[in-house]
Amino acid sequence: MTPTIELLKAHRSIRKFENRPIAKDLLHELIQAGQAVASSSFLQAATIIRISDSAKRASLAALANHQPYIESAAEFLVFCADMNRASRCCDWYDAKANTGFTEQFIIATVDASLVAQNIVVAAESVGLGICYIGALRNNPAEVSSLLELPQNTYPVFGLCLGWPDQDPEIKPRLPLEVVLRENVYGGDVDLDRLSDYDDVIRAYYQTRTANQKSQSWSEQMAGMLSKESRPHMLGFLKMRGFLQK
Repeated sequence: MTPTIELLKAHRSIRKFENRPIAKDLLHELIQAGQAVASSSFLQAATIIRISDSAKRASLAALANHQPYIESAAEFLVFCADMNRASRCCDWYDAKANTGFTEQFIIATVDASLVAQNIVVAAESVGLGICYIGALRNNPAEVSSLLELPQNTYPVFGLCLGWPDQDPEIKPRLPLEVVLRENVYGGDVDLDRLSDYDDVIRAYYQTRTANQKSQSWSEQMAGMLSKESRPHMLGFLKMRGFLQK
């Protein structure tokens, strides 16, 4: 097993950070490691906004379910899917940018996600901890206004970065046999393996939360998928210039 594989398998979300800054040179190295990731058609359709203003941090925390680590982390980055930059290149060549395609939305969203994950791996390799903040999408229009995002961009998620002040357990993932298929999907979900996994997750929560939470993975999924999931996002994305065709 290589150190890189061990590092990846040891990932945890960190929600409590030391009051200790990240050196500017190190932060820039992490961002450049993120930029080195693959990019479809070389669009490089991701923009990262570093939130150094404490008032903006507080506003973003309020817009994202009042998660306190947005303010306490050494760094908070917002990752944006960005088709604006590439489309502006058309102006230089008297070409009309043909934007709004669903494929462009997918490319930009994937680009932002890949850049972020490269940064996460680089950060964890030097001892930093991270926590993704998808709750920015609870109020994406307000976040976009606060960050003065142009058309054809949208905030995909935020990322807390800092030196860990906690040591949580690794959350068990789905069994490999459930996730990995060969050649075809190959029938329905293996319910027996999911049932076994439910027992593992229930035991994990009882240990982690001093028996204050007893819930299986399937119970979580049933609760999540039986209710609406940010239904405002479709209208917001269309307003931003995405998903037009």
